[in-house]
Amino acid sequence: MSSNRYKDELSVAVSLAREAGALILKYYEGPLDIEQKTYDDDSEPVTQADTLANDLIVTRLSREFPGDGILAEESVDSERRLDKRRVWMVDPLDGTSGFIAGNGDFAVQIGLVEQGTCVAGVVYLPLKNILYRAIIGQGTYIESGSGSEELARVSDQKIVSQMRLAASRSHRSPRMNTVVTRLGFKDEIRRGSVGIKIGLIIERKCDVYIHLSPRTKQWDTCAPQLILTEAGGRLTDLFGQPLLYNVRELQNRNGLVATNGAAHEEIIETLAPLLDEFGRLPV
Repeated sequence: MSSNRYKDELSVAVSLAREAGALILKYYEGPLDIEQKTYDDDSEPVTQADTLANDLIVTRLSREFPGDGILAEESVDSERRLDKRRVWMVDPLDGTSGFIAGNGDFAVQIGLVEQGTCVAGVVYLPLKNILYRAIIGQGTYIESGSGSEELARVSDQKIVSQMRLAASRSHRSPRMNTVVTRLGFKDEIRRGSVGIKIGLIIERKCDVYIHLSPRTKQWDTCAPQLILTEAGGRLTDLFGQPLLYNVRELQNRNGLVATNGAAHEEIIETLAPLLDEFGRLPV
């Protein structure tokens, strides 16, 4: 693949993620205007930082790439994007709860999907000034606050019980307890934001992340999926099937399994009887 392919798109996404991150940090110490937005059976908090970062990113993407579609968390979705070959997936502030709580667990995520596949992606952690970026077929790079960059590579840990779990900060459900016990994980790091947990895997601090909930959305997983797969990892739904992008259904209703790739199939096979026990069927 040509090394120049998607280079301009990634460059714009990187600069936008950094700009949005700087804007978000202005509101980190508060005061925050917090509202609740509702999706179907779910409600989530949203702040002025989410909205302003969303507007910043969407306005510039529309100007730079007028022919592309955009699916952004704080913008009204329309089916027009379904007819577009290329669509940007924008989560201006992944981990709003962590942002509100002041625990640092939030990220800016921008991914570009072409014909259903994520081809360029950026996940930026404003508080730590760490940026993960990837182009399909060209690897994942980690840019640190010191200005250095390194090629990311997941761990090669193959023994499931010795893998370290990237776990959610929120209260763990009894079902998730069952999963952790069955897979035998002894060690874990608890963080918020999908992008941050995927970042733990590409930095080899963790090896696996399992999300049973059907509530993550396309913008939560697009850029994180690419930075993981380009670093050698894998991300599927709980049943081992690929996630779909630029489809009508916003939610990843079949949950997520992200791993270093070494024992992905074994984890999916171990999960199968548990999902059956939980009455969980593929949607």
